[in-house]
Amino acid sequence: MLSHEDKDYADEKSSSLPLALEETSPVVVFAHGAGAPSSSEWMIRWKKMLGKALNAAEVVTFDYPYISGGGKRKAPPKAERLVEFHSDIVKKTVAKYPGHPLILAGKSMGSRVSCMVASNEDICASAIVCLGYPLKGINGAVRDETLLRVTVPTMFVQGSKDTLCPLEKLEAVCKKMKSLIGLHVIDGGDHSLKIAKKHLQTKVSTQDEAEDLAVQAIAAFMSRSIAAK
Repeated sequence: MLSHEDKDYADEKSSSLPLALEETSPVVVFAHGAGAPSSSEWMIRWKKMLGKALNAAEVVTFDYPYISGGGKRKAPPKAERLVEFHSDIVKKTVAKYPGHPLILAGKSMGSRVSCMVASNEDICASAIVCLGYPLKGINGAVRDETLLRVTVPTMFVQGSKDTLCPLEKLEAVCKKMKSLIGLHVIDGGDHSLKIAKKHLQTKVSTQDEAEDLAVQAIAAFMSRSIAAK
């Protein structure tokens, strides 16, 4: 079982050199989860936190076609059917910010699609951030194929109570992945990284403090992985 400390599943090749932020300020493309659009309170809050922690040139958010345009909300299609649209957003962002490191980030389903996009030959991502990766499918089976194709540094932030991503199963997949991997666990967090009130009452930290530690871990991982490229 994982401890609640950050872990790297790779040879310790990279130093903790700080990013030369003015020269290498990253651009982030941040994808929403299956059930809520980019305008949700969760997405807005994390967009702001990621932008500040990474000193990003911009954090680009967008809505997949099935959830945009108002009207009756549709069920999300299979993740594979969202890759082309997502890739187009990434390419437009890269064209706007040539030379900037590209970070693909996502919540749940958005993180899974981000991993698929990063595996495309015409996408040159510097790193991926997965917030609540949905390792288990609807039928309960472990979906590790997408992660095993990833070749760029990948940072996971997971809740210890996330039923869609049991930590012991994620740890096993991380050990098989080809790239530098980081993992930060939010103790008591669910699939949306939210800590139950009862759990918070037994801890000295708050939800905000737990999220701040997670964002610090993301920034530290990005500094190491981007500086090492």
